[in-house]
Amino acid sequence: MRYYRLKKSFKSIDKRQFVAANLLEIKDALKKHVPEKTLNKNMLLATWNIRDFDSNKFKHGPRLKESYFYLAEVLSGFDLIAVQEVNKDLRALRKLMYVMGDDWDFITTDTTAGVSGNGERMTFIYDKRRVSFENVAGEIVLPTRGRIKGDIQFARTPFLVSFQSGWSKFSLCTVHIYYGANSGGKLERRVNEIDAIAKFLKKKADGDKETLIVLGDFNIVDQEHKTMEALLDNGFEIPEQIRENPAPSNMLQTKFYDQIAVRSKSNVFKLGTGKDSAGVFNFFDSVMRQNQFKDFKKEVVAVALKKLKSRERNLAKEQRKSEPDQEKIDKLKVSVAKAKAFSENDVELEEYYFNTWKTFQMSDHLPMWTEIITDHSEEYLNSIVEK
Repeated sequence: MRYYRLKKSFKSIDKRQFVAANLLEIKDALKKHVPEKTLNKNMLLATWNIRDFDSNKFKHGPRLKESYFYLAEVLSGFDLIAVQEVNKDLRALRKLMYVMGDDWDFITTDTTAGVSGNGERMTFIYDKRRVSFENVAGEIVLPTRGRIKGDIQFARTPFLVSFQSGWSKFSLCTVHIYYGANSGGKLERRVNEIDAIAKFLKKKADGDKETLIVLGDFNIVDQEHKTMEALLDNGFEIPEQIRENPAPSNMLQTKFYDQIAVRSKSNVFKLGTGKDSAGVFNFFDSVMRQNQFKDFKKEVVAVALKKLKSRERNLAKEQRKSEPDQEKIDKLKVSVAKAKAFSENDVELEEYYFNTWKTFQMSDHLPMWTEIITDHSEEYLNSIVEK
């Protein structure tokens, strides 16, 4: 990482020290919870939905300069990361990659067209020193007979890419499954999307006799729900550590949206067996903690004031009309009053900081990882001896 950019990014020594201290907190937490990277022995694969990165269409941002350093520090704890919700404008991603340094690269899709596509890209970020892109990549379009009920394609097109690390060759498919609602037809579409991608990838993995890993934001309700059954019923396996100790992956750790699932016919492909070889990393224990509200209050208030000014402009615009809508004006006045009160209320601002603001700086999802063993030399030599 380009830590030397801290000096140019933060002129205030106090601010620079604050950011550096937070980065050290993240580093220390990664050392405690994530396996050590060992040359030619292992590779750390992760998936992370980085919330709305970085269109600021919801007006809770934009992301601060320091947030790019925190995001980069978390990402650099792994070797290969599938990232969801990268937006059409790639400037934020390129800014992040610059902070991460020249050893890192990315490959991404174009955005999926249509309202359901949400202007999102599917992206892989990887450490070139430990992972190589095998020059195979493609977006998945279902054949006619395999389409989702209603003869439709995915809301956001899955992205399949081949990589190699050490002796391990594998294809990764990253997804961001349709959410919609928790009941009715929209839930059924979510289940149908998971079932369709699992069926498609199962056939591909078995036909090509390759190791195939599907990972990303499945919007799975819980471990017993039919959203999870749609994945498991097609022969994909969840890493043992996550399966036996279900890992909620939203900020409040109450939902099981994100998953990593493997289908492999290889005798040598192995996942790590240590208790920390798979899990979810809660970076909010290290940065943007509840007790850091005072450190970010200025930025939180700035967002609140922007919202207030926006509502005041809308009110003034309506009042200037030759035939203003009085009912609309009354509603706007109430809205302005609420926004003003909110911007001056520390209790409400702290609640907003904790539940909303910081999720648009970091994310409302936590990264999930699994360890892949990349040294198969003993198995290979033993196979020669046995023959």
